[in-house]
Amino acid sequence: MTPSEEMIIALSVFAFTYALIITEKVHRTVAALFGASLVLFAGVVPWEKVPEYLDLGTLLLLVGMMMIVNTARESGLFEFIAIKTAKLAKGSPMRVLLLFSVVTAVVSSVLDNVTTVLLLTPMLLYIARLMEVNPVPYLLAEIFSSNIGGTATLIGDPPNIMIGSAAGLSFNEFLVNMGPIAAVDLILTVGVIYLAYRNVMRISPEGRERIRSTIENLREEEAVRDYSLFRKSLTVIIAVVLLFFVHDRLGLHPAVVALTGASVLLIWSRMEPTEVLEKVEWTAIFFFMGLFIIVGSLVQTGVIKDVASWLLTYLHTTGEAVVVITWFSAVASSIVDNIPLTATMIPLIKSMGVSLNVYPLWWALSLGACLGGNGTAIGASANVVVLGIAARERVKITFMDFLKIGLVIMLLTVGVGTLIIWVKYVGV
Repeated sequence: MTPSEEMIIALSVFAFTYALIITEKVHRTVAALFGASLVLFAGVVPWEKVPEYLDLGTLLLLVGMMMIVNTARESGLFEFIAIKTAKLAKGSPMRVLLLFSVVTAVVSSVLDNVTTVLLLTPMLLYIARLMEVNPVPYLLAEIFSSNIGGTATLIGDPPNIMIGSAAGLSFNEFLVNMGPIAAVDLILTVGVIYLAYRNVMRISPEGRERIRSTIENLREEEAVRDYSLFRKSLTVIIAVVLLFFVHDRLGLHPAVVALTGASVLLIWSRMEPTEVLEKVEWTAIFFFMGLFIIVGSLVQTGVIKDVASWLLTYLHTTGEAVVVITWFSAVASSIVDNIPLTATMIPLIKSMGVSLNVYPLWWALSLGACLGGNGTAIGASANVVVLGIAARERVKITFMDFLKIGLVIMLLTVGVGTLIIWVKYVGV
């Protein structure tokens, strides 16, 4: 088989797999594994090259964090946090909006977004009912905050895990570069939602007092199902987060930290490992594996290198590349899954290292891939999960309802983030 024929096969399989993912004709994991099997069967990716293209750092980090979350969830830790947050709000709709947005963002910076919204959405709906207010602005704030919070750290969102592993970026580098952007964007997002929905969040002083009294009667202690596991989970999560701050100084890969935390928690809690492992999102893990092999075929055949060379004829400066990569990633992520997008962009950015300073381009990719999902109802997994839970509770948020506010949030947050990256790395 000639190199040009291999290139045609790689591009065809990539396009076919992407079409299956976008149209959802088959499950995305099945699509990715099928595409991977095609390029392997055709010999486009030699079998001995598979370990090179499989990003074990990303895969094992995801598995480790999923194991920790699945174990901690059994203790009632996250329900405890939700009730504590509601009590701090003291019956004020605006305070509930602000506090839940902050809690969602902070939790999403440590846990994956889907886990965060799965844990917090039912409690948020319950509190909205107690306050007798429209839950829509609170649900939208939760979605946007989860995506913004996930942008802040290495482990907050799968695209960041992939970028960090590929570029060798540390937890602290993500926190220093993306943390301030996430903080500013969170404030702007809460402000926009308040301005858009302030009329439906108003309640009388009498109603606020009644609601405050009802919330105060909630007992967070009753949410804890296992106090021993609660303490052990909290201890391990804190230790893991602290190790993430210093992992680069200790010479530890983030995946090693996550797997160590997971194994320590399993040993300490004496939980049955099969129960924890059964709840790991293996479909997501195998989706990543298939996708890495498909993108590897584009690298193997030189497609990525050719695209990078073509782009470099138009992108003459790092500043131009920052803008193009940020906004292309953001718009694309609002339409298609940000995981395959990131997997495709990573080798492309690496190829630009010959002519440009790629360091700021990693932050541009993170910004666009993570925050672009706020643009539409299908732009991120957290969006789909929250809207699904809301629909089951007879709270309707249509695609257009989401688009009206989501598009504004996306344009504002990505625009501000682009400006911050530009000022920091390109200059005014």
